Amino acid sequence: MPLVVNLEETSASDLPLVGGKAGKLGELIREGLPVPPGFVVTTESYQSFVNATALKEIIPAALGAIDVSQPATVDAAAERIRSAFESTEFPSDLRRTIADRYEQYVKDHRVRFSAVRSSATAEDLEGASFAGLQETYLNVTGVEHILSAVRKCWGSLFTSRVLVYRQRKGFDHAAVRLAVLVQKMVDATVSGILFTKDPNTGENHMIVEAGWGLGEAIVGGEVTPDHYVIDGASLKVIHKQISEQNVRIVRAEGGGNRREEVPSAERGRQKLPDHRLQRLVSLARVIESHYRRPMDVEWCADPESLYVVQARPVTTIPTSTAAPTAAEGPSAASDDAPILRGFGASPGVASGIARILRGPAELDRLKAGEVLVTTMTTPDMVPAMSQASAIVTDEGGMTCHAAIVSRELGVPCVVGTREATRLITDGAEVTVDGKTGSVYRGARAKAKPSAGASAPVAATGAGHEAAPVTATKILVNVGVPEKAEEYARLPVAGVGLLRIEFIFTAHVREHPLALLKKGRKEELVRRLADGIGKVCQAFHPRPVIIRTSDFKTNEYRGMPGGEEFEPEEENPMIGWRGCSRYISAVYKPAFLCELEAIHRVRSEMGLKNAMVMLPFVRNTWELEEIAEMMRGAGLKRSRDFKLYLMAEVPSTALLAREFSKHCDGFSIGSNDLTQLVLGADRDSETLGRMGYFDERDPAVQRAIELLLEGAHAEGRTVGICGQGPSVYPEFAEFLVRKGIDSISLNADTVVTTTRTIASLEQRMKLDGLRRD
Repeated sequence: MPLVVNLEETSASDLPLVGGKAGKLGELIREGLPVPPGFVVTTESYQSFVNATALKEIIPAALGAIDVSQPATVDAAAERIRSAFESTEFPSDLRRTIADRYEQYVKDHRVRFSAVRSSATAEDLEGASFAGLQETYLNVTGVEHILSAVRKCWGSLFTSRVLVYRQRKGFDHAAVRLAVLVQKMVDATVSGILFTKDPNTGENHMIVEAGWGLGEAIVGGEVTPDHYVIDGASLKVIHKQISEQNVRIVRAEGGGNRREEVPSAERGRQKLPDHRLQRLVSLARVIESHYRRPMDVEWCADPESLYVVQARPVTTIPTSTAAPTAAEGPSAASDDAPILRGFGASPGVASGIARILRGPAELDRLKAGEVLVTTMTTPDMVPAMSQASAIVTDEGGMTCHAAIVSRELGVPCVVGTREATRLITDGAEVTVDGKTGSVYRGARAKAKPSAGASAPVAATGAGHEAAPVTATKILVNVGVPEKAEEYARLPVAGVGLLRIEFIFTAHVREHPLALLKKGRKEELVRRLADGIGKVCQAFHPRPVIIRTSDFKTNEYRGMPGGEEFEPEEENPMIGWRGCSRYISAVYKPAFLCELEAIHRVRSEMGLKNAMVMLPFVRNTWELEEIAEMMRGAGLKRSRDFKLYLMAEVPSTALLAREFSKHCDGFSIGSNDLTQLVLGADRDSETLGRMGYFDERDPAVQRAIELLLEGAHAEGRTVGICGQGPSVYPEFAEFLVRKGIDSISLNADTVVTTTRTIASLEQRMKLDGLRRD
């Protein structure tokens, strides 16, 4: 595994090696988006540094001493580990490798100053952004300062606030590793953040915030930025709120940052002229199109150009955009006007005793259930934020630290009030409405989350919003096992897609054949079984459909030990993947380990809700050989064990009745089916922009119709586990009208898409009554 890699060579599939931030930026470079150049000090470097030094013993010892009920033990562990990182010297070979790559990067891109940015394997993910929690160092120059900043970034993986956040989000401390991105620094005159969908209301509006200087002041909530709202359909600006900015952060002479006053003539000016705003919106539309989901984009600009410096999924989208009813909003409980107004940054309504905190040193003053009032939150305040019933700040916008973390925690939040710490009395009771951005005196007896302010699916552990009953079975897709308990509280009938390769990357972290070669079969099976078992236990007795591994050769080569076993293919998307791997003499031993792990979950753990789904099926004869392997592993189709096939290759649709003889049902993989029916590379942004890649194409829909007709004729079920139904309501309508049996959705779209389906089924029922 490489110790360093150029940024443009990375992608999201390299998450275990380069982390979430760098992987996404690498993809955007290849899409032609303006991203500053750089290189990545990979997680392999991190692991080499740890393994070659005393940190190998220090980290587990410190983590083992943590008692989560005692915050002092968390602080002590964090201090011990961070101090060790910062004081430990680089092994000479590793130091030389990083230094050589830095010198080459400086030469190739004429770099003077760099940003040194953390890029963790648990970061910028759906449901967990880790916003502001790991360190970034700006305007760094020179090899020694770069190396020092890399060590500090590594150490920031173990700050108190990160340990608390990971614990709350269900991530294993020992499984997370950190890459470091070294990137050419933009001498920004203006910067900000953009949401491609309103994270507070869920409406189809883009939200842009902009401020003078570097973006740290906005993210940190030190300033209240300009606020622009753009209609998602017409891309026209429908609202502007220009804020006065008195201070900005800029580059200091010789490196580092400094604060300076904004010249009086510029303080009240619009930060981003309309023509640059439209250019930014166009870039954001490309990013959203690439990832096919709402995105949170960090950007900056110098006098000549705009740059994208981060892109991550919006981790919280409300499950409804309906307005509060008269009985639900706090204002209905009294005619009193609010004492404060700001930006509604995280939906919900809460009352409590106001506790004004002047900084992290006063966190102990806040008791559980009180309202945190402060000038601005910092990452150090996360433990306190998780206890607060609501949060109110003087400064900040929709994209500041307080806003992002509050939405993930499901805590109502109002930011940018200007004078909360002056007008609110410490110890007084207040009510906070995070949807409208209002703060009221006293408790409101009827205060509760408004219809549009239910806790976001990806952010809260309890109280998920109820959804209507549908004839179409609704399932959920699960990526990492750590999210299973949270997702199990959703109104779903089970798991329609558990990707076993995510367990490989998060829990195994090494090529399976490399582990087998080292005689570590039991370790491989145990780790797979532990991950699968965690999901099955959370959802029991509801079924969990486990898709066996579908890594492509280029993805497998990127895993530790993978180069020895994986060929280099010209087109891995239609190469050695899916079932073709299982029946090959080379990979068969690893596939048998997957089957053994699933059998162990069913037999030893007693979790009979574990089912199997085979990916990228091409022929019936390969299924016969795989079925024999499964029977040998104790996995035989029966009343309580079902075998499903992914319908991704057109042959499964064309010969649906023949394939039905080998399975209990199908699940449509709409991305692969679309690209193979239309001959359109799913990864081609050019074809995507031109409209070639579209699940709604008549040819793709005809293939789905053939599959439904053939499978139902043989008494087999058909579901879908792609993103199409949640992205395109009309595609969902097509599927329901054609009789799809189940739809498996990403967690953040379950409630809204279920409502869409329920409404459609009701219309179909009424249409039938009219015809009768």
